[in-house]
Amino acid sequence: MVVSSVQDMRKDSGVPAAGGRAAGRASSGSGVGSWVDVLSELEAGALDEPSALDLITTLERLKRAASAAQARLGVRVEQLARRRQRAEGLPADRLGAGVATQVALARRESPHRGSRHLGLGRALVFELPRTLEAMCRGDVSEWQATLVARETAGLDPDTRRAVDERIADRLPGWGDAQTAREVRRLSYAADPGAAAAGRAKAASERRVTLRPAPDSMCLLTALIPAVQGVATYAALVRESDRARAGGDDRGKGQVMADTLVTRVTGQSAAPDVPVEVELVMPADTLLGDGHTPAHLVGYGPLPAAHARGLLRDSRAEAWVRRLFVRPEGGQLVAMDSRRRRFSGQLRHLVVLRDQFCRMPWCDAPIRHADHPVPRRSHGPTRSDNAQGLCEACNYTKEAPGWRSEVAATEPRHLVAVTTPTGHRYTSAAPDPPGQGPVVPPPVWRLEQPGVWSILARAG
Repeated sequence: MVVSSVQDMRKDSGVPAAGGRAAGRASSGSGVGSWVDVLSELEAGALDEPSALDLITTLERLKRAASAAQARLGVRVEQLARRRQRAEGLPADRLGAGVATQVALARRESPHRGSRHLGLGRALVFELPRTLEAMCRGDVSEWQATLVARETAGLDPDTRRAVDERIADRLPGWGDAQTAREVRRLSYAADPGAAAAGRAKAASERRVTLRPAPDSMCLLTALIPAVQGVATYAALVRESDRARAGGDDRGKGQVMADTLVTRVTGQSAAPDVPVEVELVMPADTLLGDGHTPAHLVGYGPLPAAHARGLLRDSRAEAWVRRLFVRPEGGQLVAMDSRRRRFSGQLRHLVVLRDQFCRMPWCDAPIRHADHPVPRRSHGPTRSDNAQGLCEACNYTKEAPGWRSEVAATEPRHLVAVTTPTGHRYTSAAPDPPGQGPVVPPPVWRLEQPGVWSILARAG
């Protein structure tokens, strides 16, 4: 049972129980029953205030110890996988392929996070043993350990262990910001040459990313050298101060954001951005006062009124294209192709249907449209044998031992992926853009409203 396993792990890792009646009962029980009793009291509201706080502390320490166990297990999985792949004759440069994704699937997280977890596990097990010990005791969180690993990443193994030893006694008392600051300072002092090399490598990885934010906003983030970042921010502040001194009634942050958009795009005003924007929305949202959210491709749902406003206020030309959906399930209609690759309108349909990477828990933007059943196995190039994947996940599924198949096409497109260890995970296509949850309709229902795709492009 999960509860008894967690309790055993707490004992093995030396995590003491916090004081208090409820926490005491939880720690002294010999099986599942004691924890079930505590959780039952919690659901019933029977815990008093001190006991509730004590239980929060105990559970937090258990979470930290569990994170340490996951880190060690991830490294063990990698060692076993590399041994198996070597026996199968995989080239040395391919050993370990797909392991990070297996770890991610086991943790119900994205492959990107799985790679980070696996990297952290390697660092803790082989080069940061004192930090790992603190995690096992429940004294250090997974994020705090991540900060230690991040700030010592450029050091050679021996120097890294020396820094780990120096901070061992103080680390449990530090907050996150202090951890990053102190470990960075010690790392710079321990190996100035590594610090210089780290700066050069980091500068080569500069990039700009986009993430959705609440209320139809997004986070446009630039990872750039510190001096350039400070200079950019200072220029935006100066422009904001100048505009407001001249009577502009926008707030400081508003002026800075608008200035960033206009300077990057070269337009005279932020709404004139010359980029392609694609909205998918039901007919009642487009033509009437419907409230079904629209879907902004590459972003996600937008409120119906906001989508109508975007079209009404846009200074760009617009085209309207209707995409019909299946009456029996609301899925976008399929299109066949005799081609080997997904391209043109067929690829467009797959991207609209899947919206984000179909590897379970990934959610990265789609970069590749590919066959779950590959062409070499006579898989057809049709929308029912298609899935949208990010680049990394598409390469992962081609690693030895991985297998994909279409598990169902109605009422929802399902793709099952099986890992080299035999674990099977299934991903479902999301609700069609601009539709509510797909529910099998009554037998008398003959048709489903169409979905409208509006393509707005600068002229």
